[in-house]
Amino acid sequence: MLAYFLKVNVAIVLFYAFYRLFFYKDTFFGWRRTALLCFFAVSAAVPLLNIQTWITEQEPMVAMADLYASVVLPELTIGTEAAPTDWKSILSEYANIAYWGIVALLMIRLIMQLAGIIHLACRCRKVQIGNTNIHLLPKADGPFSFFHWIFIHPSSHTEEEFNEILTHEQTHARQWHSIDVIISELVCIFCWCNPFAWLMKREIRTNLEYMADARVLENGYDSKTYQYHLLGLSHQKAAATIYNSFNVLPLKKRIKMMNKKRTKGIGRTKYLMFLPLAALLMIISNIEAVARTTKKIAAEVIEAVDPKTEQPAPEVQDPQAAPQPEQDTKTVTYKGKVVDKDTLDNPIFEVVEHMPEFPGGGMPVLMEYLSKNIKYPEAAMKKGTQGRVTVQFVVEKDGSIANARVLRGIDPELDKEAVRVISAMPKWKPGTQKGEAVRVKYTVPVMFRLTENNTQVKYAPIESKIDEMVVVGYAPEEATYPEEVTVFEVVEKMPEYPGGMSAMMEFIGKNIKYPVAAQKAKIQGRVVIQFIVDKEGNIICPRVIRGADPLLDAEAIRLTTIMPKWKPGMQRGQAVNVKYTVPIMFRLQEPEKSPAVQNATVTPTK
Repeated sequence: MLAYFLKVNVAIVLFYAFYRLFFYKDTFFGWRRTALLCFFAVSAAVPLLNIQTWITEQEPMVAMADLYASVVLPELTIGTEAAPTDWKSILSEYANIAYWGIVALLMIRLIMQLAGIIHLACRCRKVQIGNTNIHLLPKADGPFSFFHWIFIHPSSHTEEEFNEILTHEQTHARQWHSIDVIISELVCIFCWCNPFAWLMKREIRTNLEYMADARVLENGYDSKTYQYHLLGLSHQKAAATIYNSFNVLPLKKRIKMMNKKRTKGIGRTKYLMFLPLAALLMIISNIEAVARTTKKIAAEVIEAVDPKTEQPAPEVQDPQAAPQPEQDTKTVTYKGKVVDKDTLDNPIFEVVEHMPEFPGGGMPVLMEYLSKNIKYPEAAMKKGTQGRVTVQFVVEKDGSIANARVLRGIDPELDKEAVRVISAMPKWKPGTQKGEAVRVKYTVPVMFRLTENNTQVKYAPIESKIDEMVVVGYAPEEATYPEEVTVFEVVEKMPEYPGGMSAMMEFIGKNIKYPVAAQKAKIQGRVVIQFIVDKEGNIICPRVIRGADPLLDAEAIRLTTIMPKWKPGMQRGQAVNVKYTVPIMFRLQEPEKSPAVQNATVTPTK
């Protein structure tokens, strides 16, 4: 929801700048009306359109996604143990309450204004002039129209003024200008924090007045006389605020536009520039998701060390992922392509059927190893140097670590320490492809961060893949559980599926079933399941916190409930209840293949 909201508001900003640059001074009022309404419509629709499949087939787009992934994508920050007061969560909650509170107030104001117009229409005496219903105002308020209702106080105007006003307001009524007004009001209600939405609303209202003024002059009324009448009516008080008004400000702009030379017809061609801008916004809107499926992103390792000591921290905890706008998970989807980095005889694989595994238990043991062995260089602590070092290495056929190198460094001391720890790792269980051990590339981003009073070191699991399956850090949406159940989000030792992460992924691959009805309807998407691993290792309270379709949601829940007992999480030597999140991507293969779950994301929560 947040990602959608941000994309809509960014689009409004870009469209307003586009409007001011190209359309602001022309006299194509009808074209401008269409363009302004299209700006709002496209801003709301573009974030909902999914063109990822098309983008991934275009090499330039994939290159752009790779650049975005390496430069723009926010890093996954693994924080310290949850404090009694989570200020970020509290501030986020208050901001959410404030936003919806203001939306509610603005909506109430709009409803009251509409009710006021209806009440006024009921109180006014009505007369028929031609095909137009005129509501006679009881006092000398300014004339206005709302849909097909025209409100005017005849005694306040001469016959010529009355005819000018009637022509003006009939234009508003017959061209349904009130629809534009209502749409712009609703956009401003939901995007109240975006000043450009209010500016766009003002441009819509002003352009409607330009259209009505132009129609008055086209009917043969004298331009100068009409402008003087406008000035004479500018002091009158409005009877309503949501209306198409005869004397709406700014009068100076309206008078200047009436005296402006008409724009040449060839100028309409510039409105075609709207199409490539809309297409560009559609691509940009999809680029983050594409980047997450075309670039290899490992979960990060966070080290928080007291600057006064180099001693490694005694405790290890699983990650607390930083919240992300629209997509909370660093999901990585691969197509199974083998990349030959050395020679055809001895290639380095990026994705294999069975990824390499750290010896002794996989991810938890790897985190423990990193916790005990990585040290914050003293020189870097004195300088206050912090940041991320991205190390890439190869797990050889015999499980040894080779070719460790820094892909992106920040400081020679930190770079050296990151490479040292990675290079000193014991032999891994090698990756296999078609039953044979192969060389596999791995990437580990390591975040060095100093804190004043914390010596704990926390690590995220390195990504692990089986074909289309990925294990990554994920920041789930908040979910509530029964008050009698005390649930931890971060503990000293996180729960573990029997056999480790690889075994869990194999379980998912073997047991999940794509619903036949969903296959026939070609339903795809991601289902995010959250559950609790209780003190005995049982799975309890499974729930869908983000669904794709009732059929897929039900299958994901079913799979969760048939999991075997886990090894429970531990806090201070005692088994505790721990929250866990499993995002599962249901994706249909090509027609000649059978449907399958091609991407399952299995992650520990905060």
